[in-house]
Formats: sequence, C-alpha cells, structure tokens
Amino acid sequence: MAKYTEIKREAYEANMEIPKQNLAIYTFGNVSSFDAGSGVFAIKPSGVPYDRLTPEKMVVVDIENNAIVEGSLRPSSDTKTHSVLYRVFKEIGGICHTHSPYAVAWAQALKPVPILGTTHADHLVTDIPVTAILEDEAIKKDYEEETGNQIVKCFKNLNYKEIEMVLVACHGPFSWAKNALKSVYNSKVLEEIAKIALYTIMINPDVPVLKKSLKEKHYFRKHGTGAYYGQND
Repeated sequence: MAKYTEIKREAYEANMEIPKQNLAIYTFGNVSSFDAGSGVFAIKPSGVPYDRLTPEKMVVVDIENNAIVEGSLRPSSDTKTHSVLYRVFKEIGGICHTHSPYAVAWAQALKPVPILGTTHADHLVTDIPVTAILEDEAIKKDYEEETGNQIVKCFKNLNYKEIEMVLVACHGPFSWAKNALKSVYNSKVLEEIAKIALYTIMINPDVPVLKKSLKEKHYFRKHGTGAYYGQND
C-alpha cells in the first residue's frame, strides 16, 4: 500500500546507517519508523543482512497488537519492545537498537554511563541509565515485551524527551528520537560516550563526575530557548 511508502523508506535509510556507523555487525540491530496517525511502524525484517535490505522489505506493524499490516517477512525479534515504547513514549517517531560494543559492555557490567565530561553534557546532563535485570517470570512471560516494560520502569522518574537513550541490563542499548535517523544518531552518540567514559576511568579510576556548572553550560548552549550552538534554520 502506497500509504506506508514513506515510513518504509525512512526505516530502510535509518537501518542502513547501522553498518555505515559501525554500530553492529552481520544482522545485529534494528531501527523502526513510526506513523502516529496510522498507529503503525515500519521495522527491519528479522535476520536479513543489511546488504540485502530494500525499502520494500521493511515490515509494517500495528503498535497495539503487533500484527503485520504490510510485508511478507517476519519483523525484527525486538518488535514488541519497539511497540511498547511507541505506546508509552508518545512523542517519539523512531527507535534504534544496536549491539555496539562499548554500550553493550556497560550494559553487561550493569553500570550507568557516568557523566564525566562536556562531550556527554552536550547531549544530556545525567548519566545514561541502565535498567534492572529482568526477573525470570518476565523472561518466561514475553521476553521482548517485558524488555520494553523494563525500559518504561527505568524511566518512571526520568524524562524520555531529555534522555533519549538507555542501556538494557545484560543486553544492550536502545535509543529513540523524533524520527528514525535521529534515533540512530543518538545510538552513535551513546556509543562514543560509552567509549570515552571507559577510557577515562581506565586512565583515572578516581575521576569525579562533571561539575554542575559545566554540565549545564554545555547542555543549554545546544538545547532550549537560550541555545546558541550552530546556525538558525
């Protein structure tokens, strides 16, 4: 159906950024693009290598029941995680999940990525959060949906519009944004911040977190009404 052409194209282009940005190998990772008006999203088909993807192979899924609306292939195994996030995080339009090594290392270590410098503060003024480990009951119940629920629980007291990324304990990173391409951008930022933080702690295990004045200066020069970084549109 022609009505889904745009989100399928957006999903395809965003998925192709994953190998381009060295965020995953082989078939690891997936991106989806959401159409709020139709209540559907287009997502990478499960297990299909990036070099075999086309816009037409993207699978369109209903966020309410995870039914395939359009497409002949099975959608990503992470589809239910995406649908939970779209249902709860009402203002997002794209989600990216990768297995990028530095972010996964922090997730496996069960540690949030601490805010140690201004590169991190350019994007958010908090640590990058990590979820709790899924309980056995949740894993047996519906693993992918419960992964989404676990992310939602992690954000009970956090603002998903200000912190557009998370580490799922023992698993890896998810990021989101206003559109699919920006969600991949956030995944790349997360990976770089995770790498820099690891090296920083290796050099100085006793390094303090970034002080409040520097955090706020770097964040608000890029975000909010007083932002002055970059050019006017």
